[in-house]
Formats: sequence, C-alpha cells, structure tokens
Amino acid sequence: MTNCPTLIVTVGLPARGKTYISKKLTRYLNWIGVPTREFNVGQYRRQFVKIYKSFEFFRPDNEEGLKIRRQCASAALNDVRQYLTEDGGQVAVFDATNTTRERRDTIIQFAEQNGFKVFFVESVCEDPDVIQENIVVSVCLSRFLVNRVLDHIQSRIVYYLMNIHITPRSIYLCRHGESELNVKGRIGGDSGLTTRGKEFAKKLSQFIQTQGISDLKVWTSQMKRTIQTAEALNVPYEQWKVLNEIDAGVCEEMMYEEIQENYPLEFALRDQDKYRYRYPKGESYEDLVQRLEPVIMELERQENVLVICHQAVMRCLLAYFLDKTAEELPYLKCPLHTVLKLTPVAYGCKVESISLKVEAVNTHREKPELLVNIPVTMHILALAAGFSPFGVLSCSEYFDLSLYTLHYKMNAMLMFGFFYLFIFSRS
Repeated sequence: MTNCPTLIVTVGLPARGKTYISKKLTRYLNWIGVPTREFNVGQYRRQFVKIYKSFEFFRPDNEEGLKIRRQCASAALNDVRQYLTEDGGQVAVFDATNTTRERRDTIIQFAEQNGFKVFFVESVCEDPDVIQENIVVSVCLSRFLVNRVLDHIQSRIVYYLMNIHITPRSIYLCRHGESELNVKGRIGGDSGLTTRGKEFAKKLSQFIQTQGISDLKVWTSQMKRTIQTAEALNVPYEQWKVLNEIDAGVCEEMMYEEIQENYPLEFALRDQDKYRYRYPKGESYEDLVQRLEPVIMELERQENVLVICHQAVMRCLLAYFLDKTAEELPYLKCPLHTVLKLTPVAYGCKVESISLKVEAVNTHREKPELLVNIPVTMHILALAAGFSPFGVLSCSEYFDLSLYTLHYKMNAMLMFGFFYLFIFSRS
C-alpha cells in the first residue's frame, strides 16, 4: 500500500484491446490485495448521450461531440479523484483512447494537482486483419509501450502485461481424489487416496483423453494425494511446492469440532474473517494468494493446463479467474471429484463444471451466520484475557503461538478491563 495512489492511463486507437487490458489489470490487482477500480470513459459517454449512433459523433469537426467527450472524461476523472482520495482506492485505471497530447497533458496536470502517480500504457496494433477481428470479438493484443516505471506496483503491472495473451485455450482445475483424512473429516495433512479417490484418478484420465489435447500440461502440488491422482494419467506432470494446501499450523490434521473445543477463540476469529485469519504457526487465505501469484503468472503465459490441487488453493485460483472478492473467495464451492473447465473469453471467463460421477465426502463448510451477541462476545473476550468467568477453562496456554493471536489477546484484555470498570463504576 502507498499514500500516493497510482493512476493507470490507457492509450490507443479504438479496437486495440484497451478495455481488455483495463479489466484484466483491475482483476489482477484486486486479487493480490491492491484496491483497484476501472473507469471506462466510453461507459460514461453511452450513459450521457444516445443520440449519436454512427461515426459522426467522433469526427474532429463535430464541436458538439467534442464537447460531450470532454465532459465525459471530466466526469470520469472526478470519480477517479473521489475513489483515490475518499473511498480508499490505491489504483485507478482510466480507460479511454487518450491519443491527443492535449488530453494526456490534462491527465498529467490532474494527477499532479491531486498527488497521484500517473502511468501510461499504450496498446499498439497495426495489423488490419487483427483489428478487423477485434471489432468482432472485442480482444486484440499486439504490443505494449510503457516508460518511466517508477515503483513496485508499476513494475508488477509491467510484468503482468508481459505474460498475458489471447490464444484460445482451456484451463482445467480439480482437486485430488478423496483422501484418507478427507474421510475422517480432518484438515490438512499428507495422506494418500482412498479407494474412491483412486477411482476418480482413473476417471480423470479418461476425461482428459476425451478432451483431445495433445499439448496439455499437468501441474500438481508436492503432496501425496495430488501426485497419486496425477500418476493415473500416465502423462508427464510437474510438481509445484507453491500449490501445496494452506498450512493450518497447530490445527493440522484436526477436525473442526476439535479446533472449536481446543482453540475456541481461534475458531471464532476464523469465522469472523476467514480470508485474513491466519492459523497459529500457519497461513491465511491472504498469505496463500501471495504464494500463488507465480502460478497465476505462469497460467497466463501457458496455453492448455490441468492443475490438480487442493480446496483452498483451488478457491484462490478460481477467485482470480472469476473476479471474486476477498469475502467470497474462502467460501467458493470446489467439490471433490469435479473438474472445472475455464475458457477465457473477451472480458471474463466461461466456467463449465464436470462431475466425474464418483462418490466423495463433502468437505465444504458453509459461511456461518454471525450474530452480534453481547454475552457471547464477552465470553470470547474473557477467554482472550485468560479469565474464566463463564465457567470455561482458561485457554491462555496457546495464545502465545503467534503474534497474530497475541495482538487480539492484548486488545481483548483492554476491552475486558474497560468492561469491568464500567460495571463496577455503576454498582
């Protein structure tokens, strides 16, 4: 994060893929945790006026059209200012042609006045056939021009743009076959497949053969259950350590009921914010997203890929392609023995869910309904402070397992102290 927001400005003639770039950048930056919004001047124009339905509107000698276009650009920049200065945004993508020096000077002046870093990205395509195709399918990429790359965010943007392409392809995501710990209701671990898990692996091999993809690449984690699933395919596969399941720390190989009994505060905190909650000595979904960024970059570079992974990992990858928020991500449904076929399209991704008809346990835990309840809240605070006023055993022995938990413990002790001072002062 930075106290100097970034304004990304697209440059290019119509039908050069500027909106495609804008939407992909916005999706990527939001996924890695940088609050980003796209501002498409064309949308402002279409909302502003509907009387022009031909190229006449864009003629340089059309004074009325020129005036309207300037008003629309000004309205979009005003919304950019509000988003970056008042709404907590870090990056705004200003999507328009911006082909005149006058317009670009206006944008630079606007950025300087508001303390924004400005970063121009020009999309260049000079092939008439590609441009004609782009008019039909709304996607065209040839080459990008960037300069004055000044900071970390801009460097990441450039690296991302260097990796994307529009070659038709399919990305297949699936979890490993059912594992022995899945059947026992235990999370994490490194167990092997059950009989049904092995049956899924065989069905997966048959399914991939029906797809008729000769150049398919297969990726797995370094855990037994994904490797055993890939072995049944009888094709080369590549192991990625970064595809390993989320690290549950001290809760590895425990059942949710055991976590709730032994670590009640941890269990409650995770339900409060599942995306940012970090297991003691383990990881959070937020950590996992950062770990998986190289996988996303490589998926953008490659063509047809099958990724055999784990529930939390698959949720993170799926959230990127489907543009899901941090709140939605941890609750995406990724059932066992089901393949998701992702086909990138112009401004998004088409998803096809294929069940391979092999029974498996359900490992999905629905989002709990969180009710604000003063006695329950004070119960949690009392536990955090190491007290047992509600007849519950002290659980202070495990609060020093992580600084994350310690942070909550200190805040809870202060709140608990103020609560008792308030009660005693009124008695």
